[in-house]
Amino acid sequence: MRLSLQLLRIMKAKNNEAEFCSYNSPVDGIVLYAKQPGLTSFSSLWVVKHALNTTKIGHTGTLDSFADGLLVVCAGRLTRLAGAITAFDKEYEAIIAFGKETNTLDPSGRVIKTAPLPVFDNLKSSIEKFTGDIMQAPPAFSALHINGRRASDLARAGKTATIPPRPVTVFKTELKDVVFENESLKTVKYVHAVFNVSKGTYIRCLARDIAAGCGSAAHLVGLRRTKVGDFHLRDASGFSQLDEFNIENAMQALKTEKVNKSQNAEKMLREEIRNKIQKMSKSLAEKCGFCPVIIKPEYERCFFSGQPLNMRYFYEPVSSAETDKKLAVFSQNEDFYGMIHVENNRICYDYVINTDKE
Repeated sequence: MRLSLQLLRIMKAKNNEAEFCSYNSPVDGIVLYAKQPGLTSFSSLWVVKHALNTTKIGHTGTLDSFADGLLVVCAGRLTRLAGAITAFDKEYEAIIAFGKETNTLDPSGRVIKTAPLPVFDNLKSSIEKFTGDIMQAPPAFSALHINGRRASDLARAGKTATIPPRPVTVFKTELKDVVFENESLKTVKYVHAVFNVSKGTYIRCLARDIAAGCGSAAHLVGLRRTKVGDFHLRDASGFSQLDEFNIENAMQALKTEKVNKSQNAEKMLREEIRNKIQKMSKSLAEKCGFCPVIIKPEYERCFFSGQPLNMRYFYEPVSSAETDKKLAVFSQNEDFYGMIHVENNRICYDYVINTDKE
């Protein structure tokens, strides 16, 4: 019996190896991935690494463990792009519970403040106050670094760290659903809201500040990122495995443990990742916020050897007007060669993709 179990384990391992070997993945690309709740952004990437059989993976912006939604993941040699495509505006859906504020501003924390539930009209007025350009104080429990240490690590150690407010923009807030504690008094218990915000905006803090603005307290019980720049959650691998996002499901999720996905579901997810990985192209470069340029074939050798570049080396000459843009360099066949930028009327290298070019 023991020998049979051992043979089964060996056969399973061999099958996994065969799956990797049978898939000759061009791992250089961008994967839109739907993170599941209950996992850190880092641990969520395990399935992407497993699917592409690579350790070269990087995402362009973290999500809290309790949250789910869109991660834009760079794979292979495109991991170097991750730091360059983080300045996008984002869209989130949030479930806000009023009456209590936790130290983490999410369901994992302990209650540190209680307050009366807000009246609906006062809540709407507060939302208007926190729309547009605002100053926001980041949460104590965050990945921000203070004197070389994460703010969340300091907070867990019981140390108080002052994080100065910083400018952010809330472009739009939409209320999708409201649950009243008292229908006649219009006191609000839960809200399902959609927020369109700039980079660096904390939805947890937005909920905190909106609640304080109408004399209440609040924390998030659900959060989903639905859009990053022009990338949408609906196009992400694993999107179909997410539950519908609403107040009822968010409250139910707090009462039940997350069920692990079956092996078959995970296998299907890996296959979906492989099928949906996007090779860098001119259209994808534009989605990433880059300006695509095509280098002339006779100057490719100069580019790959790191020689000084001239504006006329490109079919549409690069000009000083491109100063504030990252330029993605492509061949005539739309092979991605690397990134450059213009500084003081001079073309500067950011990096060059290693190829067989000599």
